[in-house]
Amino acid sequence: MKFTDGFWLMRDGVRASYATEVRDLHVSDDHVTAYAAVRRVEHRGHTLNSPLLTVECFSPAEGVIGVRTTHHAGKAHRGPEFALPGADAGGGGFARTRRDGSVTELTSGPLTVRLDRDGPWGLTFLDADGRRLTAVESKGTAFVETAGGAHHMVAQLALAVGEQVYGLGERFTPFVRNGQSVDIWQADGGTSSEQAYKNVPFHLSSRGYGVFVNHPGRVSYEVGSESVGQVQFSVEDQSLEFYVVAGPTPKEVLARYTALTGRPALPPAWSFGLWLTTSFCTSYDEETVMSFVDGMAERDIPLSVFHFDCFWMREYQWSDFQWDPETFPDPEGMLARLKERGLRVSMWINPYIGQKSALFAEGAALGHLVRRPDGDVWQWDLWQAGMALVDFTSPEARAWFQSKLKVLLDQGVDCFKTDFGERVPTDVVWHDGSDPERMHNYYAQLYNECVFELLEKERGHGEAVVFARSATAGGQKYPVHWGGDCFASFEAMAESLRGGLSLGLSGFGFWSHDIGGFEGTPEPAVFKRWLAFGLLSSHSRLHGNMSYRVPWEFGEEAVEVARQFTELKHRLMPYLYGAAVEAHRTGVPLMRPMLLEFPGDPGCRTLDRQYMLGPDLLVAPVFSADGEVEFYLPEGVWTHLLTGERVTGPVWRRDTYGFDGLPLYVRPGAVLPLGADDQRPDGDWLDGLTLLVQPDADGAVVSVPDLAGAEAARFTVVRDGGAVRVVAAGTDRPFRVRVVGAGSAGGVGEVVVPPAR
Repeated sequence: MKFTDGFWLMRDGVRASYATEVRDLHVSDDHVTAYAAVRRVEHRGHTLNSPLLTVECFSPAEGVIGVRTTHHAGKAHRGPEFALPGADAGGGGFARTRRDGSVTELTSGPLTVRLDRDGPWGLTFLDADGRRLTAVESKGTAFVETAGGAHHMVAQLALAVGEQVYGLGERFTPFVRNGQSVDIWQADGGTSSEQAYKNVPFHLSSRGYGVFVNHPGRVSYEVGSESVGQVQFSVEDQSLEFYVVAGPTPKEVLARYTALTGRPALPPAWSFGLWLTTSFCTSYDEETVMSFVDGMAERDIPLSVFHFDCFWMREYQWSDFQWDPETFPDPEGMLARLKERGLRVSMWINPYIGQKSALFAEGAALGHLVRRPDGDVWQWDLWQAGMALVDFTSPEARAWFQSKLKVLLDQGVDCFKTDFGERVPTDVVWHDGSDPERMHNYYAQLYNECVFELLEKERGHGEAVVFARSATAGGQKYPVHWGGDCFASFEAMAESLRGGLSLGLSGFGFWSHDIGGFEGTPEPAVFKRWLAFGLLSSHSRLHGNMSYRVPWEFGEEAVEVARQFTELKHRLMPYLYGAAVEAHRTGVPLMRPMLLEFPGDPGCRTLDRQYMLGPDLLVAPVFSADGEVEFYLPEGVWTHLLTGERVTGPVWRRDTYGFDGLPLYVRPGAVLPLGADDQRPDGDWLDGLTLLVQPDADGAVVSVPDLAGAEAARFTVVRDGGAVRVVAAGTDRPFRVRVVGAGSAGGVGEVVVPPAR
């Protein structure tokens, strides 16, 4: 939200009060409280009829410093609040204070905030070497009142020359946020607008720090778009709290941020295989479903999950969680037949109850539906006729909702696509008394948490997975998330990738998208290019709106491309699941923007059409029918995984690929574990394991996990004179070693491979 009219003036009816000088300072061992006047106080009379801002500095976790600015402290806190599982409830142990004359510092890990009481108002954030990261400057702490009587708390953090800002959730606008106005406000806007399904008030800076605004309601950002040298964020409230998160690397920032807000659960290995859906508005029944499953098998395309989209239920009755008896007269038998094919089953749900559903009357009578201030159930006709919302702030409503889903799990369903959760009204009353404005964004968190908890309870730890569209900060704990409604075009394919990379820099470890695009029917070229991209993503799903997404609808070559890249993903599973375990343990996403792996390379800071899949695979999807693609390889000798071509970087390349290829390069010095089983994602990865060793992989260590994410084996590669030596720990299974350019050999424990000559 913009408040100024250029640099000198305010907009009509806007009045701003800026912290100007410190009038009092209270310092304890780990906490600093400053009382800042909003004018220069030259005599006692100036203390009258003038506001005073309370600014507190503290540390909720190591390497994180919080700043809380309050105007009027008497406002009731109705919630909700972001859950911060990594915050120290005791409020101590991370920070220490130091005073030197007029300067007070609070330090937590490698991060320090400095306040000079005698100078103009400001806070300076320093890294471990005392270098300035960012600062709250002269207009950086304020409250603003608008003509309509709204009261906003405002903060600004300075941008350095060349500093770039990323994140703020899954956003489809340009990858670098500089110059953008962004509202953190859930909306069902598709992938081709400035609106977003997943709004996260966290941004990451190219200078090696992050900032999390601890407010679940609307947070309005001006990223160098009002004051061009500042990141400004504001809330309509009496208090504003933000946390500066230390690095120095982007990975360390994400590790600290996700330790604070929650780490992603580890999805089951089977979920990394290919998902196929009925599509949305297509006509389907069991015969159609089985024809799809048979068609995939006849064409040797491995399939892991079959998904039933909305119309598995009766029209006008979403959600009542009842199979349409005319279309599916024997759901239990059908599910059993799908299970006999080795498939998992996913079901579409949403948190809305249409009036025609029997659950509407039941939920209303039990008080489980969101109500208006006058006591009426909130309803509208957008999406489902007369629909209402389940009130997930009520424990009883949550248990009621879970009881309906449990029936499906008992029938054999494995997971749910938790669609929607964005269009949440603000003219309502919540069961727990939550503030409707703060609940608008937070509703998605309660919804996905409710479903994920049920899956963990019924299927066991490590077996829960959802396919969620909406989320906010902390939502990464309940994977997987997908990119929502995109068009069937190359442009939408590119905007989807931008959204996924942005979400990864917002703390989310696992992300997917609709292969081929959702809206419309893709041209065969779009579909085939999207197949390669989709199967080199965290999770891979074929899904559309009005048309099917079975590969043979797009020609025989599409069938071959689907088979090739599905089998490739299965062979990559020892590597991919290791990267998934890393995402679970550290918060570093599986699909990584280039800047995460190469923060010191300026050439990587704006790249949004390529990414690292895990730490060692560079993927550059092809966004054109003719196969021309431009991409960047950082320093070192890179090896194309499919062709063996070796390229020395740093270098920009413009190459042309057929539909069976794309830039897919192995990082210099990497050891890539490859499985032998190309038919399923959750096989025995140590059976026939091959280690693809880059020639410069001296001292490299690679772990292969088991299906639960524990380490099953570890391999260390060292140079020993004129040979490569591989030492295995944790396993006595035979494995193969292939050194790039040097042939291959097999062995147990230690394997010596002659080097290339």
